[in-house]
Amino acid sequence: MEINQLLLGVIGAVLLGISKSGLKGIDILIVSTMAIGFGAKESTGILVPLLIIGDIMAVIYYHRHAQWKILLKFLPWMITGVLVGAFVGRDLDEFLFKKMMSIIIIFSVFIMFWWERKARKVPQKLWFAGITGTFAGFTTMVGNLAGAFSNIYFLAMRIPKDQFIGTAAWLFFIINLIKVPFHIFSWHTINENSLRNDLLLIPFVIVGFLVGVKIVSLFKDRIYRLFILFMTAFAAIILLIQ
Repeated sequence: MEINQLLLGVIGAVLLGISKSGLKGIDILIVSTMAIGFGAKESTGILVPLLIIGDIMAVIYYHRHAQWKILLKFLPWMITGVLVGAFVGRDLDEFLFKKMMSIIIIFSVFIMFWWERKARKVPQKLWFAGITGTFAGFTTMVGNLAGAFSNIYFLAMRIPKDQFIGTAAWLFFIINLIKVPFHIFSWHTINENSLRNDLLLIPFVIVGFLVGVKIVSLFKDRIYRLFILFMTAFAAIILLIQ
């Protein structure tokens, strides 16, 4: 690993740890930083094991807050999206994919802001979990960008901050484990070289998580919801103009 790669990797790993602590919406910053350092496709193989380390810490810290009823409604659709992404993602035009996803995310965030202001009841129907879950699974397989769609779904369910983080922790722990075989045997992005890089970066994921936990504890539920919405919109705009 060259010096510039190490620096970008450390920044990405710290941001990843912060994100897994509950400060959602910075996925694009993590993905972009790692892609600049290691290449778009190669970086996905480095990121997945680091994501799993972050997931393990989040599950340990927030496990008692998980809402399994909400998770189990969302999870099958997300797995479906992962499977679709695994088989079509290799040949997908990355530029077009990012533009389409950013537009969809921005539109969804505007709807969420409207719901927040009007205090409207959000969709509880299966189709809502189906659409957001499938998009989340597809985007996490192709570019580790599921956060926006899962954020929208969990915010729509109006669950408190700790339940939001605990449910998301279990969701992504399961999903990222499912992604591993595809990265090893199909995409060949998780390999001996990527795992050596991971070993160097794991300590920085831990540091980021510990810092993030302290920051998250300062947020009240209402402010946390607005923060996630703003960060999700910001990330989508960055994705659009990249």
